[in-house]
Amino acid sequence: MRAPLKTTCVVIAALKTVSKCSFTIRKLRFFACFRLALTASSTFLETPLKRCLLGVLLLWLTPAWASDAPRVAALSWEATEHLLMLDVTPLTVADAADYRAWVVRPTLPADVPSSGSRLEPNLELLAELQPELIVIPPLLEDIRPLLERIAPVQVYQGFSQQHDNLQVQREAFLDLARALRREALARQRLQAMDAELAQWRERLRAHYGQRLPAVTVIRLSSPTAAFINGPNSMPQHALALLGLQPAMDLAPSPWGITQVPITALGRIEEGVVLHIEPFAQEAQLFASPLWQAMPFVREQRFAAMPSTWTYGGVFSLQYLAEAIGEALLKLPSESGKATQQSLE
Repeated sequence: MRAPLKTTCVVIAALKTVSKCSFTIRKLRFFACFRLALTASSTFLETPLKRCLLGVLLLWLTPAWASDAPRVAALSWEATEHLLMLDVTPLTVADAADYRAWVVRPTLPADVPSSGSRLEPNLELLAELQPELIVIPPLLEDIRPLLERIAPVQVYQGFSQQHDNLQVQREAFLDLARALRREALARQRLQAMDAELAQWRERLRAHYGQRLPAVTVIRLSSPTAAFINGPNSMPQHALALLGLQPAMDLAPSPWGITQVPITALGRIEEGVVLHIEPFAQEAQLFASPLWQAMPFVREQRFAAMPSTWTYGGVFSLQYLAEAIGEALLKLPSESGKATQQSLE
């Protein structure tokens, strides 16, 4: 076999073997670079074929040098949201399909694989993907030593009654940005969100005047029960940033939600009630005499808001504010201007 043809065959065989070799791709590429440096002499470059072959190999090797995209595995959805807002596509996401169905925004690319569940991540897949950082929720602290064999681990604090959930998510976003050297971009994104919230406040004031309605955000769970978003929930943080007061006074809870019987909603004699879609039994409940007797239904102080994730990262505030604002602007300008009601 002539030398040029032999060299070409060796290279093709090496490329085909990369995915099967026990070496990592980065090690193989580094080795290839080293071999190229040794052979790229004036003698080696004498023939056009060898010059062409060198060019092809350098082109293939370029991404290993040129790409500075962080390799991060996200085992919490809040971290996933924050990575995407930092223009970082995660290597893998826990329960990726459920993220796309429930969280939705920001959009997770379709080719990002799932790393198992948020409670039981796929350690074999994580090791194979070779992340530079793994971000986990507190629930995975017990397997942290196993994860640290794969890559450094950063813990994302979850929702808790013991701290301000909004402040914790904001700080977690900035901490992640600093770890990835993208703090300037992070602060730009936060400033843009704050500006968007200010615009929504102005729209609501233009519609309702200086006295804004009291608002409570609920998620219907069955024809007989509902979850009300109360203190320290992301919906209520969004309400506060829009200058809105809650229509129902609730006790604090770890996730900021309280489950109540449907009849308890009848105590909201004044104020707007917004329900988060979808609710599969909507037709059944809304046609019932009990529902039709609710004061907020009779007085047209009730509206639906688009499906929005209520347990998200800091930017879920913007999505919730948009959904709340759009729903409120569809109601009469006198709706719900009242003090909050007590659940007692």
